[in-house]
Amino acid sequence: MPDTTFTLSDLMTLLSEKAGLPTTSHTTDPEARFCDIGLDSLAFLSMQTELQDRFGTEMPDDSPDRYTLGEIVEQVDAHQRSAGMA
Repeated sequence: MPDTTFTLSDLMTLLSEKAGLPTTSHTTDPEARFCDIGLDSLAFLSMQTELQDRFGTEMPDDSPDRYTLGEIVEQVDAHQRSAGMA
């Protein structure tokens, strides 16, 4: 079975595609937050919609300040594991 783990790199790619995050703003810091990479609440809402559509993952709090990027990755990864996707 292929490795389908959702990574911080995957999140950066998704944010580039859906929220216009420049590749120069990509980070490998799981403790970073949306404001640290120059994204706002509109970008967060776009990401929430995409995570729901692609992975069935819901981020229950609409505040981008609530989550670190690592927590978002963990949330998607946990949902994939519980759904048998990883």
